[in-house]
Amino acid sequence: MASTVTRPGYGQLLRTRGAWTFLLPGFAARQPFAMLTLSIVLLVQHTTGSYGVAGAVAAVTGVAMALFAPYSGRLADRYGQRAVLLPGVLVHAASGLTLTVLALADAPLWALFLAAVPTGASVPQVGPMVRARWAVKLKDSPLLSTAAAFESVTDELTFVLGPLVATALCTAVDPAAGLVTEAALTLAGGLLFAAQKSTQPLVGGAGGVHGADGGHARVEHVSALRVPGVRVLIVVFLGIGSVFGGMQVSLAAFTESIGEPGLNGVLYGVFAAGNMISGLACGAIAWKAAPQQRLLVGYTALAVTASGLWAAHSVLVLAGLGLLVGMCIAPAIVTGYTLVEDLVPAGTRTEAFTWLTGAVALGQAAAVTVSGQLEDRVRDGAGFLVPMGGTVLALAVLVTLRSRLATRSPGRTVARGVGHRAPATVD
Repeated sequence: MASTVTRPGYGQLLRTRGAWTFLLPGFAARQPFAMLTLSIVLLVQHTTGSYGVAGAVAAVTGVAMALFAPYSGRLADRYGQRAVLLPGVLVHAASGLTLTVLALADAPLWALFLAAVPTGASVPQVGPMVRARWAVKLKDSPLLSTAAAFESVTDELTFVLGPLVATALCTAVDPAAGLVTEAALTLAGGLLFAAQKSTQPLVGGAGGVHGADGGHARVEHVSALRVPGVRVLIVVFLGIGSVFGGMQVSLAAFTESIGEPGLNGVLYGVFAAGNMISGLACGAIAWKAAPQQRLLVGYTALAVTASGLWAAHSVLVLAGLGLLVGMCIAPAIVTGYTLVEDLVPAGTRTEAFTWLTGAVALGQAAAVTVSGQLEDRVRDGAGFLVPMGGTVLALAVLVTLRSRLATRSPGRTVARGVGHRAPATVD
């Protein structure tokens, strides 16, 4: 017997009470992840003349972020987001400005590396924190999957705007303007986000989970890294990071080689726009396939499209391929974050999200380093081999270990977030 189901949408999601109080400041505070690497590459390449050196400095920042992000998430789960954010944004702004001054003063490479460590380690993990707030507000709601898609779109919107803003500031204003603006946005957005105390998840192990009697259920503190499915997703997100890092350096080198450095932000913006468009679609489609199956199919498409980048030698072809690559990334990201919601306990959710974010940063850092060396030592366009290698290797791991992505609720039907859970009223 056919039945009509009212599916949740973005409009209903954005009418959730209190959502805008953390969405707007959170958007500003997310800019570091979109602007930081490219701003460092453009500044250090300007002062040293080497993409290899610039990529190495940016890589140190990315590695520091990747290593510290999960511990930042764990601290946020244990002591609250505000307690982690307040000192974090202050340290990030100060260390970012220090790195800028050292680069402009032609400081030795070791000094740039030294400043890059706290700059990366203190990047505020606002994206995972926003996702954790959605998970608490929408507990057991059909809107959870829609929120995951919305957050992916928001991430990609920052990747559309961030590179454009960073390139415009560094090329039209001053090579240091990108990092200075990034530090200012981090400070302002982070402090405003931290001020929204009413929407942050509860601390002390509750994680915002309520028991049947209206009290707070106890959630065990188990590291998200101990969950086999999370480890598989970390590898998947490492491959995604290789695409981001490889394209950032290789697009910058390509546009400089044709005498049009200003096109760098445009080309990267086209890539990120494809990501954003497909992210919107992910939240609008009523999926019948299981998330594990969608991840496998989507990641195969990502590896295939990324493998063609190295052969592109014109702006139009590169833009078209970049658009396709971007359109393949969002489904993988959305599905990965959706799987986390069922793979881990609520008390370790922020930590799990930051493991994935950190994996993207680590993959990006490695890709920036290798791509920079390839562009310096091999030939123009060689850096595009990195996204191909990273995604193909990650796909091999995903195919081999896909059974570990079985969720704790195997009977749940995924159709744009609609499942067998009891619906919750959303204000």
